[in-house]
Amino acid sequence: MKIFLTTLLVLCSIGLFAQSQQLTGNYRLVIENKEEHLFEFDLSLNQDGTFNFQHHSIVKNRIPTEENKYGKGKWIEKNNMIQFITNSKNDIDQKFTLDFSNSKARFITKSPRDKSDRVIATSLRFIESDIFWMKGVTVIQ
Repeated sequence: MKIFLTTLLVLCSIGLFAQSQQLTGNYRLVIENKEEHLFEFDLSLNQDGTFNFQHHSIVKNRIPTEENKYGKGKWIEKNNMIQFITNSKNDIDQKFTLDFSNSKARFITKSPRDKSDRVIATSLRFIESDIFWMKGVTVIQ
């Protein structure tokens, strides 16, 4: 009986670890018009449950023309949804000014049951955010 319970526990923990392995990594989106603007979104989901975000923008008709915004905090996954948590005491300072506390993103990937040849990039789509320009943004792994 002990061997059975130990085996069951090991298999469950391996399954949970495999899920988080699939989510972790670097996600990026670049929107570019060479003459007018450049927007870069970089999101890194780390295995320890933390994230780092950088938004770099260059807009020629704006003062200042170049701008960087940063955010960091923790993330949790539940039912293919990523919830971002920013602690205002530890995660927000002069450099890291973005508060992702009420942000949620949907994890998008090709289903293992889908046997077609279509290509679906692994990505995160922000469906909720208090940062107005993040809602609807899709970053690709």
